This record gives sequence, C-alpha cells and structure tokens, in this order.
Amino acid sequence: MRFVIVTGMSGAGKSSVLKMLEDFDYFCVDNLPVALLDKLAQMSWHEENMMSRVAIGIDIRSKRQLNMVPAQLEAIRREGYSYEILFLDCETERLILRYKETRRSHPLGRGGQIEQAIADERTQMKFLRDNADYIIDTSHLLIRDLKQVIKQIFVDNGDYSNFNVTFMSFGFKYGIPKDADLVFDVRFLPNPYYVEELKHQTGNDAAVRDYVMASEDAGIFLDKLYDLLDFLIPRYIQEGKNQLMVAVGCTGGHHRSVTITNAISERMQNGKYSILCQHRDIGRGDR
Repeated sequence: MRFVIVTGMSGAGKSSVLKMLEDFDYFCVDNLPVALLDKLAQMSWHEENMMSRVAIGIDIRSKRQLNMVPAQLEAIRREGYSYEILFLDCETERLILRYKETRRSHPLGRGGQIEQAIADERTQMKFLRDNADYIIDTSHLLIRDLKQVIKQIFVDNGDYSNFNVTFMSFGFKYGIPKDADLVFDVRFLPNPYYVEELKHQTGNDAAVRDYVMASEDAGIFLDKLYDLLDFLIPRYIQEGKNQLMVAVGCTGGHHRSVTITNAISERMQNGKYSILCQHRDIGRGDR
C-alpha cells in the first residue's frame, strides 16, 4: 500500500503528476478537503476497501485548512498508517512565466501581483516542503523527464535523491543554454563530422561514440569532470541548491557533446543523485 500526498507550488506540475499517477493505476483525488485526509487514509487501508496505490493532491487552494495538515498527518501516524509526501517545487521566475503563458491567476493573487503571491505561497507551504520525502524541482524538466522520475519513484520503487543533475548536450552554433549552471566546451576533441561514414550519425550511435572515446583526451576530460562534480555537488547542497544543469557543447550538438554527455551521465548514475540526460540540438540542422 502506498499513500502519497502530492503537494507543492502552484504551477509546478502537481496536476500533471496526478494524471501520471492515475495512468500508473493510482487512485487519485485532487484538492481533497484537508479535514477528510485521515478519513480517506482509514478507508484506503481498511481491509474491505484496500487500495494498493492512492495519491492525494493538497495545495495552497486549501487556504486556511492547510493549518490542519500537521494534525491530520499525526492522526494517520497514530492509526499506524504510513504515507509519503511529494513536494513539487519550481523557480519563481519559471512560475511567473508559466502563469503569464497560461493567463491563469494565482490562488493567492491580489490584483495581478504574481511574484508576491508566490512568495506568500512559499511561506505557507514551507512546512510541507520541510517534511517532504521527495522534492522534485520542475524548473527545467520536460514532461517526459518528469514522468520518468515519477515512474522511478512510485512505480519502480527506485532510489531517488532530492538533488537533481541534468546533463545537456548542445551546439554552440545555436547558443549556450540559458539555464546552464556549468558549461563545458568539448570542441577540442576529434570531430566525427569530418569522417564521411560518421557525419550523418550522432553520439548516440556506437561508431561515433567509439571514435570520440578513442581519443586519450576524452577519457582524461571525463575523469576530471567527474572529479570536479564530485567535489562541487556536496557543496552546492550545503548552500541549499537542489538542482544543477551541466551543459556540454560542441559545434553542432550532434557528435562530441552527445557522446560526452551520455558518458558523464552514465558515470554519475551512482545512486547519490537523480540524473537526467538531454540532447537539446541533436535533431537540428545538417549533420
């Protein structure tokens, strides 16, 4: 039995996550009155009504009822039931942009002051974030990547770290990703573009990967990049950071950057952090 409370910032993707969980055979209820939380838990765990997977959406729309959540959670614990809290977070700038794009009003909005409404919401939702079992920052997550993370946690029962590292390959000819925290240039590596049989392949193809990794510099660079990230990430966590985007670029974003991005992503899959691998420009332009 899994009883999951899905919460977080308005606009961070809670509705999308509930739909994903529903697709994964969870019984989902959104915006449940907080006073009914322990009642639903009792019903869900009762032998006659036993449901193996339940997800409940609670957020700032509950307003004053949010103050009742700690008592409700304590009541659930007292009855001997277990629960998990998933908190969806997002950078303020991203939330503002999403609200402007959808033209929706914030639940705490007063006269269109979205930024202040978000700040107020962060204050009111802090106790849920502080007690969350899982925190997912959706600022830079594509829907498919978010679904992958949700499946990893709530379907595959896999390990999950609240620190997210996204590795993104890109082509300098299309510009550096604006969201990148760290940018690395791998144009010093041999370029498969000038090998006729490799030109129209990508770093996802074995022949290109083998060509790039045959360079001694590629192996040295990977070792040094891993060591740097192994040093930096714990210090970012100490400073309260919960995600990192590492961008790896070559000329067109098809060969070298894709190879290195795949390689460092695989090496970082050590259970310490949640790793995502993206290739921004792999389908753009000629190759």
